Amino acid sequence: MGDLIFRARRFEFVFPRPALVMGVVNITPDSFSDGGKYFDTNAAVARALELVAQGAEILDIGGESTRPGARPVNEAEELRRVIPVIEKLAAKVKIPLSIDTVKPSVAHAALQAGASIVNDVAANRDDDAMRRVVAECQAGYVCMHAQGSPQTMQENPVYADVVREVGDFLRDRLKKLNACGVFADQVVLDVGIGFGKTVEHNLQLLANLHRFTTMARPLLIGVSRKSFIGKLSGADLNERLPASLACACLAIQSGAHIIRAHDVAETVQAVRMTETVLARIKR
Repeated sequence: MGDLIFRARRFEFVFPRPALVMGVVNITPDSFSDGGKYFDTNAAVARALELVAQGAEILDIGGESTRPGARPVNEAEELRRVIPVIEKLAAKVKIPLSIDTVKPSVAHAALQAGASIVNDVAANRDDDAMRRVVAECQAGYVCMHAQGSPQTMQENPVYADVVREVGDFLRDRLKKLNACGVFADQVVLDVGIGFGKTVEHNLQLLANLHRFTTMARPLLIGVSRKSFIGKLSGADLNERLPASLACACLAIQSGAHIIRAHDVAETVQAVRMTETVLARIKR
């Protein structure tokens, strides 16, 4: 397979290259991992700058929790949370800012404020509004698989073949995006670990990530501190870093291109070591 190009407005990444680590900044009172820590604009900006110093090459900024069972946030409140942070960061950093939202209006406002990527956990919607925003702004787009919504997704997720069904979904969404004017090189794929999946479904996807690298688009993996790790190990939220790093390293070995993480410094170190060893294997 030749080079993969990911374009997000004025930014361009060409793979193969060292994997990108996307640092998470949640401006929420209720996100599962860091809810409430960075709810203040200045605290969120300071945290984002800290993640850049640790090696983040993309910042993912969210104002509405997508943890299982999370309550929706209205548009005005989400805008109040994220736009000041994006505006301040756009003036301070030289890396892409990603807006983690399901609302086309919030995505559009964030892109106007200086974001370059839309990270959409509701790519399973039927309407084209978000796809049109991405096309109009020539933004990057993270197309993530989910079954259901954050409010319902973990109630009873069922698949006949989770790997095949997620792959079929992503292929279908690439066609829908293209029909709305979003080019393939604007799109990153995410299998949606933890979004409408049981522990076994998540493990099946992680074990078969290599099958998604044949779709000729960069692959983003977000496993950081997720609840399936706790269900497997009994580790509480603040004790899930080792397993998160293990999943990140396995994802890199399977061909993933972007790792979304809360613990950026540790993830960068683990990913770089993995890549260093893999480079010797491939010679």
